[in-house]
Amino acid sequence: MDRLGVGEASYQIRKAGRHDAKQIFDLRSRAILAKCSGHYDEQVLAHWTQGDMSKEFLDDVAVSFYVTELNGEIIGTGQLRAAKDALYLGIVDAIFVEPKHMGSGAAKAMLLHLEQQAMAMGLGRLKLDATLNAAPFYRRCGFIGDELSQYHSPRGLVLACVPMEKSLS
Repeated sequence: MDRLGVGEASYQIRKAGRHDAKQIFDLRSRAILAKCSGHYDEQVLAHWTQGDMSKEFLDDVAVSFYVTELNGEIIGTGQLRAAKDALYLGIVDAIFVEPKHMGSGAAKAMLLHLEQQAMAMGLGRLKLDATLNAAPFYRRCGFIGDELSQYHSPRGLVLACVPMEKSLS
């Protein structure tokens, strides 16, 4: 477990397990509803946040998710897809923060942790598809990208996004 201090908070970031999946899933929905409204219409938000966890989601949590804790409470998530499959190698995803902790540095702490993990694996570049509301955050963290594209979620949702990359060298 890493301890990362950003501002006054001291976050603990650890590898997630299947037992964390429900908390991660629910936190994700709360974060999407809090930060993405105004950037995506209500029908998209409803489709994005409703439904049950899939087996694929549970598997992803067990393999590639991390959680940020503050005083023993999960307040953030992040995913680093590091499968040897070149299609997914070095993909950052699912950086979500509990709404009451947004702006506290938790997302930045998670992103730094994922970058450290990627460098330890020998990856030289990270990629992500930023939601429209998150693109400015990623730019401040050194990611590059301005073109609009479409993200196709495993649940059949199509979202406007900004593909971005960051060199780790």
